[in-house]
Amino acid sequence: MIIKNGYVFLEEGVFEKKDLYIEDGKVAPGDGVAGSLTKVDGISNPLIDATDCYVIPGLIDIHLHGCAGYDFCDGTKEALSQMAAYELQNGITSFCPTSMTLPEETLARIFANAALYAEQNETVARMLGIRMEGPFISNEKKGAQNGSFIHKPDVEMFMRLQEKAKQRIKLVDIAPEVEGTMECIEALSSLVRVSIAHTNADYDTAKKAFEKGASQVTHLYNAMPEFMHRSPGVVGAACDDENVMVELICDGVHCHPATIRASFKMFGDHRIIFISDSMMACGLEDGQYTLGGQAVTVCGNLATLTKDGNLAGSVTNLTDCVRTAVKEMGIPLASAIKCATINPAKALGIAHQYGSLAPGKIADVVILDQNLEIVFVIQAGNLIAIE
Repeated sequence: MIIKNGYVFLEEGVFEKKDLYIEDGKVAPGDGVAGSLTKVDGISNPLIDATDCYVIPGLIDIHLHGCAGYDFCDGTKEALSQMAAYELQNGITSFCPTSMTLPEETLARIFANAALYAEQNETVARMLGIRMEGPFISNEKKGAQNGSFIHKPDVEMFMRLQEKAKQRIKLVDIAPEVEGTMECIEALSSLVRVSIAHTNADYDTAKKAFEKGASQVTHLYNAMPEFMHRSPGVVGAACDDENVMVELICDGVHCHPATIRASFKMFGDHRIIFISDSMMACGLEDGQYTLGGQAVTVCGNLATLTKDGNLAGSVTNLTDCVRTAVKEMGIPLASAIKCATINPAKALGIAHQYGSLAPGKIADVVILDQNLEIVFVIQAGNLIAIE
C-alpha cells in the first residue's frame, strides 16, 4: 500500500509532506519499496491519495471503561468486541479496557473474560492489555467509584487477579496515602505501570510514591487535591519529576481549556497522555446508563452519577478529545497527536511496535482531512471500511 502526498506525522513530533509505504502490515522504508510491495486483497500496490490530509498513527486509548452501550465490566466477549469495533471506527486502533472498583471475585471474572477475548482474532481495535483503576483507591476521592468495594492496596490480591488475567494487566491505579501502600507500589512497579489515582495525597506523599516506582498520574486534576500555591499536592509532585507522565481528559468537561494549556507549559507535550475515560454512553444519545453498577445520567457531553452528581467518566472518544484539544483549547495538532499515540505507547513500553509511523512499526494509520475528520483507517496494513 502506498499513501501519497499526505502530511505524515513523524516520530519527532512534526508533519512532513511525503509518501508512506506499507508492506506486510508494517511501515516500510520509502526508497525503492514501491515495486516490491505484495498484493493486498488481490490488488498490486493499492494507492491512497492523501493530498491535503494528515497521515497519523492509529490512536491509543489506555483508559476507557466503555462505549457504544457496552462496559468492560459487563464481563462478556460481546461487550469487548462491540467496544473494540466502535473504537476502530473512530480511529482508535488500540486500547486498554479499564475496570472499576468492584469485589475481587467480580474483577476476577472480568479479567478472565478479557484474557479469553485476547485470544480471539477479530478485525477490531487491538486490546493491548487491561487497566485496573480500582479498588486500591481513597474513599475521600472515590469520584464515581463504588466506595463499598474499596480495598487497601494488596500485592497478593493483585497477583491473584493478574493470574486470572493471564498476565495482561498492564496498569494499576493506587492512592499512595493509605497505610502500607508504599511497599505495595515498590513491589508492583517492577511488574506493571503504577499510576497515582483517586487520591488525597499531599505533595510529600506523592513525591515518595514516585520515588518508590509510581510513574503516572491518572486523569490529572480530577479526584485529587487541587494544585494550590502552598499545597501543590499530586500535581506539583508530578511536575517536579521528569520521569512521571500525566493523563488529561480533553472533553471540555473535566478540565477548563486554560488548565489544559497551562498543563502543556508545565509538563511539555512529551509527558502528557490523552485519555477518554469514556463510559458506555459514548457514541449514544442522552439518557440513563450505568458505570460500575451505579446509575449515570447523561446530558450532552456530561455524565454524572444520578445519586450525587459526581462526574462519571466521559462520553467522548479519544479522537474527539484530540479534536477538542486542537479546535477549542488551542493545543497544536502535532502536540495533540503525540499525546494520543507515541506517548501512551511509551507508557506501556510498546513504542518499538506502536505509536508512530517509523519504518518497521505496525502500520496502524489514520488519515484525517483538514477538518480533522476521518477519511481512512488502516490497521496493521489492512484498510478498514468506515461505516
